[in-house]
Amino acid sequence: MRAALICIDKPGHLQTRLDTRAAHLAYVDATGIVEIAGPFLDADGTMIGSLIVLNVTSMDQARAWADADPYANAGLFESVAIHEWKKVVG
Repeated sequence: MRAALICIDKPGHLQTRLDTRAAHLAYVDATGIVEIAGPFLDADGTMIGSLIVLNVTSMDQARAWADADPYANAGLFESVAIHEWKKVVG
């Protein structure tokens, strides 16, 4: 199954994102369950959140992945929504 994480950064926390980016990307690579991912951008092209699609066996696994993400541990996110997602196109 797939789970989509929709993560919105706390306002004014771009430096937290930049400081934690290498650890987050290493985590993505090491866990091997991220199918697609990338940042949301504001009108100026500044990163303000993340969309991450995980290929998991359960929603519990998706929640555990999200909880262990270095971005989450650094307190970057204002909100994180996790929804089961069905791939239809692409």
